[in-house]
Amino acid sequence: MRTLFSGLLTAALLAANVASAQNCARPADKTAFDVAGLKSQLMVTAITCEATERYNSFIARFRANLLAEEKIVNAYFARNFGKRASKEHDDYITSLANSQSENGLKLGTAFCNQNVGMFDEVMALRDGTALPEYATSKNPNQPITLVACTEAPARRSRAVIRQASATLPVGPTH
Repeated sequence: MRTLFSGLLTAALLAANVASAQNCARPADKTAFDVAGLKSQLMVTAITCEATERYNSFIARFRANLLAEEKIVNAYFARNFGKRASKEHDDYITSLANSQSENGLKLGTAFCNQNVGMFDEVMALRDGTALPEYATSKNPNQPITLVACTEAPARRSRAVIRQASATLPVGPTH
């Protein structure tokens, strides 16, 4: 019985480690989420502060870079949520816009004064390769917390699980 309990406990702990390793963000993911946050913040600013032409100019200038970063965000959700990726991504985008809007409501009339200048800053960037660094420097409000990960621990965890499952008893032990 102790062997069965020990094996089940080991399997449960390993499964928890894999789950936490899977729901982690690579450095490129973090940057892509920063760009998504910046884009959302500029969208909310455009709507709230009647600056839609400035937002449209931002989108036109950085379209290729925004699409590249969006692919990274899509990959994050696919990697971490599988079949639920699309729903989780949609929920994230909705939560992101809501959190940006709530921030605007908290600031009241100061919101436009504090945020419209970002259009000038972002449009002054030398090119699209500077967009991720700029977005990260703005530390956009996010509705989720991303946990950093590396490739090595996830690979090691799978190997340990294969090894642990091979040692688990199959039938009843006495």
